[in-house]
Amino acid sequence: MKVISSSALNSLLRSRRTVFSWLGGLLAAVSLSPALAGNSVCKNESWPLWQAYAARYVQDDGRMLESSVEPNHSTSEGQSYGMLFALVANDPQRFESLWKWTTANLAGADINIRLPGWLWGRGKDEQWQLQDANSASDADLWMAYSLLEAARVWQRPDYHDDALRLLKTIESKLVMSLPGLGKMVIPGPEGFVQPDHLWRLNASYLPIPLLRRLAKEAPNGPWKEVAENTVKMVKASSPEGYVADWVGYRATGPKEGLFVVDPVKGDIGSYDAIRVYLWAGMTPKSDPLAGPLLSSLNGMSLGTGSTGFPPENVQTQSGGLKGQGPFGFSAALIPYFEAKGQPWLADIQRRRVEESLNAALLNGGNSGSEPLYYNTMLSLFALGWAEKRYQFRDDGTLKMSWETPCVRAETR
Repeated sequence: MKVISSSALNSLLRSRRTVFSWLGGLLAAVSLSPALAGNSVCKNESWPLWQAYAARYVQDDGRMLESSVEPNHSTSEGQSYGMLFALVANDPQRFESLWKWTTANLAGADINIRLPGWLWGRGKDEQWQLQDANSASDADLWMAYSLLEAARVWQRPDYHDDALRLLKTIESKLVMSLPGLGKMVIPGPEGFVQPDHLWRLNASYLPIPLLRRLAKEAPNGPWKEVAENTVKMVKASSPEGYVADWVGYRATGPKEGLFVVDPVKGDIGSYDAIRVYLWAGMTPKSDPLAGPLLSSLNGMSLGTGSTGFPPENVQTQSGGLKGQGPFGFSAALIPYFEAKGQPWLADIQRRRVEESLNAALLNGGNSGSEPLYYNTMLSLFALGWAEKRYQFRDDGTLKMSWETPCVRAETR
């Protein structure tokens, strides 16, 4: 298949609607007509990849479909990513629907005492409802982050209030002080504190820019310490320059402890861990944690450089590699290679992502064994950043491509 450029892919998504039978008539609804485009520069940002995906997979009521391995089930992760991308696309209506559906269906309409359950769908009783009330802390944090940023750029104090309520619940249920380490965020309220004084942790749940934004909002909160301890975790558990999906932390005394191989998942780095490289690449270079974090992840640069493509699985303790990761893995490494000063490797990944996205869309969203949802989410994160649709500032706030012209228009 001919490799197409990012601009060509965008053009294809905008104009060749007959190719995308999987969208039906919905793609036309997300394409601005010339008349609408001239009304205001504050209209929705044109982001064809997100708009095409959302038109097919985000219902009018705000539920994102297919974000779970179960057919038509939904997850708090999918809802949180959708909120962020709707913000980047300057689409307050879709953001609102995503958040309202989340609170109503995943959090029992009460984020003062409940965190969003991670899985919603049809159960064995044929009822569509919350299937697992245990939360996923990465989704919780991304929701709080997106609410804070939406409140800032859209002048929505109600979102700011919601973010503060959610953060308070996160702190009470998910932030723990580990002996010899300090404050950390566990992946969920249940199942991650073992009886033998061991905690299970996940570095991909804790992007540094996100934690910087929370620290800006609550300077007396735990977030600066959590950011520093996240980098400590990556450094201590990545002897070959690869990070694992899951990491254990074991107490060895009342005020001592150490990072160990996770007793459940072992030292495999794969579908969770790939996001750590993505977050590291998008962390501003001026952040004091950016350099130490990137230097702890040198293995992925070497492992991918040998073949041109990222491995699907890594034995983090030995550096053993297995398989070729899906195109979402390549997407996640675009910011990483840019930050490492290896633009040629970033270009290889970008070409693969563009070709794979093109193939997936041409085939009606069916890319064979590769899940469209996760690969597309990683691609949206990476390509949106690479195309400068958004960037993270030092304090974790978003610098979005539509903000400056929109502000100028409003002040005329």
